[in-house]
Amino acid sequence: MSNDPIAAWHQLVESDSADGLDALLDDTAVFHSPVVHTPQVGKQVTRAYLAAALQVFGNDTFRYVRELRGERDAVLEFELELDGIHINGVDMLQWNDAGKITEFKVMLRPLKAVNLIHQKMAAMLQAGR
Repeated sequence: MSNDPIAAWHQLVESDSADGLDALLDDTAVFHSPVVHTPQVGKQVTRAYLAAALQVFGNDTFRYVRELRGERDAVLEFELELDGIHINGVDMLQWNDAGKITEFKVMLRPLKAVNLIHQKMAAMLQAGR
């Protein structure tokens, strides 16, 4: 795993594997879902959401199209097509001095995409339980 959390995240996305998530996430990580009202707190639940997202979003059309970076945060804009719906969204990440992700927030558009992702993520998370 890279010391750069964004490079490490890109490696996970490209590999279509959640194997490196444990090394990348801080124990206190928080996940903000576009479809769940409350923040999901803790490494285990954040890992579960991100692992499911890697499977749901992981197709040949997924690509990051823009990246804005700060000292300890980044916004990654992505696009993909899923079930005939063009999806546009952003991943907003924050990390600590150790390079561990402390916060991961996902925003999506349009509404059809939010509804579709809600359906697919719920099924993936249910299957993982």
